[in-house]
Parts: sequence; structure tokens; C-alpha cells
Amino acid sequence: MRSLQQLRWVLWLAGGDSRMVQSKQDSVVCHHLGCIMLWLCPGLAGDHPAVILGVRQLNQLEEAANAAHTFFMANPEHMEIQQDIENYKTTSGKVILIDREAKPHMEDYTAGVRHYDREEYGLAIDFLERALVGYYSEDEDCQIMCEGPQRFEEHEYLDYKASLYEAVADHYMQILACKHDCVRELATRSGRISPIENFLPLHYDYLQFAYYRVGDYVKALECARSYLLFHPDDEDVLENASYYEGLLEGTMDPGTIKPRKEAKALLRRHKLESHLLQVASAGLGFAYTEPNYWKRYGARQDEHSVPSSISNEPEEGPRLSLAKKPTPKPDRELKEGGPLLYSDVKFVYNSQQLNGTQRVLLDNVISEEQCRELHRVASGIMLAGDGYRGKTSPHTPNERFEGATVLKALKYGYEGRVPLKSARLFYDISEKARRIVESYFMLNSTLYFSYTHLVCRTALSGQQERRNDLSHPIHADNCLLDPEANECWKEPPAYTFRDYSALLYMNADFEGGEFIFTEMDAKTVTASIKPKCGRMISFSSGGENPHGVKAVTKGQRCAVALWFTLDPLYRELERIQADEVIAMLDQEHLGPSEMNINPKDEL
Repeated sequence: MRSLQQLRWVLWLAGGDSRMVQSKQDSVVCHHLGCIMLWLCPGLAGDHPAVILGVRQLNQLEEAANAAHTFFMANPEHMEIQQDIENYKTTSGKVILIDREAKPHMEDYTAGVRHYDREEYGLAIDFLERALVGYYSEDEDCQIMCEGPQRFEEHEYLDYKASLYEAVADHYMQILACKHDCVRELATRSGRISPIENFLPLHYDYLQFAYYRVGDYVKALECARSYLLFHPDDEDVLENASYYEGLLEGTMDPGTIKPRKEAKALLRRHKLESHLLQVASAGLGFAYTEPNYWKRYGARQDEHSVPSSISNEPEEGPRLSLAKKPTPKPDRELKEGGPLLYSDVKFVYNSQQLNGTQRVLLDNVISEEQCRELHRVASGIMLAGDGYRGKTSPHTPNERFEGATVLKALKYGYEGRVPLKSARLFYDISEKARRIVESYFMLNSTLYFSYTHLVCRTALSGQQERRNDLSHPIHADNCLLDPEANECWKEPPAYTFRDYSALLYMNADFEGGEFIFTEMDAKTVTASIKPKCGRMISFSSGGENPHGVKAVTKGQRCAVALWFTLDPLYRELERIQADEVIAMLDQEHLGPSEMNINPKDEL
């Protein structure tokens, strides 16, 4: 089902009236849009080549692709659109798609960072400087746009009354709050809620090192001091600035090099706005909390720094730390290496060996016989599209997806539709996996089930030639992965409450289907795991662990997928019900005397 935002976009680009789109029903929308919307409605269109041919007859395929790209940039978790775009690229060859809602300063910043990563420092400087010009221009526009009617939600109630002076004060405080929020607005990509952390200071952080690498030490010091306006206690940049001063001594006075005026003026204005808002909130009685707009852990990609110990050896240049960008920081202390609890479970690889953070690979979590029994249960209880509103191919049109929950297995077992012992096995091994994950990562609080799903992916015959897609696209489990921005947005519709994930594999008699970890670019593979019976991969659920599944090209791949949370408020409801079913079954099996229950107490 497509969103109204997406459908209106495509209709507008097709030359239609976006007001026509009043329903999310694909049949209604596709009736209005004809072949263009058929391309974006694969469920109605059948195979994609026929649809694309129909759209070409209207000469609007490129515009529809741009609309889809625009939607995808704001909704990177939308797997169907991602697949549609890949199919378009494959059919059309090399294409350049346009994001219709892109912010120019944000695009220049992204391009600058991309060139910086490639060590193309001259190009990085060009784009980052242009991004700064665009940022300050956009800031002026944002300030002007705040000068107008405002809505103040705290005063939108019937009993609100204010004198003339109070009303005027309220109005100007709303304008001031709007202007103060421009920092967040300019750091937020289209369609996102959360801003890029430390966005404006990062421009200067990248630039100070890029200028150093091209030999412009004056600009390097200027940008380092501009960054230090925002974070005066950043030890790395303080050391870099000291090193640049040493390089300039003897040729000029480093003290004459000042931070950039525009950065100094913006920061001064921002602090004054904050002060006025806090004073006004106390005087006018509205709640105001100053956000932290420039968090320090929004770090530069590579953490290049100049150790102070070598500042007296300029001829050798700085020794650089070439570490990758720090992974997103979880809200807890990271530990691993705890006991595996079961003697038969075999340790294979830890985080370091898997080239990541909070990762572990284990074998022999379940036996061959248990794998076969689980597979028999799966064939009797799985439903096509389970967990995806009945979509039989939610991730790729080249595979059939089937699944079942623990509660469903127990229900079928209780009704005699599958062996109760086998249904109970699904429950027991998922609990075994939970205990192992909780123990290995040395969590100091209880790990709860968030969702438990027995899933199988089956390659569809006749659709495996020239496949260029994945069985499950690269994603993170508790945030929206945005490879273009190199960010993972922890906001809805992501399952932000998930903390750990695990996949327990049941078989190996299929082709393809390797589990892969990647960098946040969703392209660079850091580890690849071949599933087999009893093998389990577990990892923390955040942006530090983007992952996906390669195409299953032959046979059926089955696994128990597990997601966990440390927050009891987000415990899986079906799991709680399954616990109650198990307790009831145990009571029926043991009887009152065996459970040390006085029969009279049951009354």
C-alpha cells in the first residue's frame, strides 16, 4: 500500500491534479494514474517489464522514477520502492535520479563528505565551503519565514485569555522560538524527524583537516578555531590547532588568525535567543527546555587528529588515526564474552573477528534432530506473508516468504494439528537463545522478547536468472538506515525499543541466502555468514549493525528470528500469552500433587 504523499508526488509529476488522490486504495489510485502508477503498484501490474513498457508510452517513466527516488530518500526503510528503483536502473542503464525535495546545502555537505572519504581533499573543500554558503543563506531565509503568524499549542484552548501586552509578548516569543529552531531545521534531511547531530560544527571539523592536507595551514587553523567556538574543550581539535600554530610560526603570527565571522555571529545570536527564551518562559509561564543542538558525539568520519607529542616534528607531518567513524553509542555499557550456559553450544567468532560491535556467532545451539523437528512444525503452521499483512513476497518478488509465531505453534499443538511436543520445542529453543544472548553480552538487566518469528524464504522457480536484489535489503533493526546521509534515524516507524537481535538457522540445503553485515553505506560488506543447522548469529539492534540477506536462488532457507528489548513495556504480547499457555500445559501435565498444590486451595 502506498502513502498519500508518494501517490500525490507521482500524480503531480505526471501532470495530474494531486487533489484527485483521496484514497489509499491502490485500485482507485491506479485508475487515475494509468500506466505511471502501475509501475509503482507491482501488485496490480504483474511483471515489471510490461509495466515499464506501458509507462514509456506516456513518456513519464523518468519523472515517475524521480518521484519514487524522492519518496525513498525520505523513507529509506521502504523496501518495495527500493526494489522498484533498482529495477528501473537495471532496465534503463546508467541514470541520475533527482530528489525533488533535496536541500542544496545538505547535498553539498554529503558530496563533500564523500570526497573527503576518498581523500579527494580539494574537491571536499569546494563542496563543504559551498555547503557553508548555502547553510548561512538558508539560515537567513529561515529567520525571515518565522516573521509571520505563529501557532502556540500551549495557548490553543478555550479559556486562554491575554492582555494586549501579553498577547504581543506571546507572539514574539513564538517568533523567537521559531528562529531558534532554525538550527535544527537546517540540519534535518527532508522527510526525517531527527537532525544530523553536530551538523554545522562538522563542516569546520572536516575543513580544518582537509585544508591541512592540501597545505593551507592558515585556513586549517581558521576552521579549527571556528569549530572550537562550538566545542572549546575538544581535545583532538585543540591539539590540531596547536600543531597548525607550530607550522605557521616564523612565517606569520598565528594569533592574527581568527574564527570565521559568520560562525561567531550565528553562535552569539543563538546563545542570546536561548537566554531570552528561558527568561520569557519563566515570566510568561510556558515550558521551555533548551535542546542540545550540537552534540559532541556527532563525530567526523575518520577522527583525524594530530598528537601533541609530535608537534615538534613538523617535517614528518602528523601521525593520523585512520579509524572508521564511531558507531552510534548505545545507552548502556557494552560488554561481551559472558558464559554460554550450555556445554554443547560452541563459540565461533566474537565482535572483533566479525569486524563490528556487539556481534557473536555460535554453533550447536540446537541439534540436527531438533532442526528437522522444527522444520516439520514449520511446514504445518507457517502462513505466506505472516507478519507482513499477507504480502507473500514483502522483500523481493523472486521469493515466497512464510512465517509463524510461538503462540500460533502452541495453539496448533493444543488443537492437535501439529505434535504438541514439536510446538513446545519452538518455545523452548527461543527461550534458550534468549538466555544465551543475555548471558554472553553480560546484560545487567532482564532481556525480554520483543518478537519471535519462525520464517522461511523460498526461491521461486523461473525467477532466479539475472537477479540483482537481496532476499532482505540492508537495514538496521531499531532505526531507519539512511546510507546517503551515513546515519540511522532512531524514530518511528522503526522499532526503536529493540536492543538485541538473533537468528537461529535450521538448515543449509539451499543456495545463496548468506547473512551479511555492512557498513552504514549499505554496500561495504564487513562479514558474511553461511547458515546451517544450529548456527546462531546475535548482535545489538542499532545502526552499528546494518545487515541483510543475500538472494536465495534455490531451495528454502528457514530460521527462527528473535528480537529482544530491555524495556519491559515493550514485551511481546504473544510471548506473554504463550507463557500462560505453557504454564497451563505444565499444570495439566503435572497435576496438583506434583506441583505441590493443595487441591483445596484451587477452590
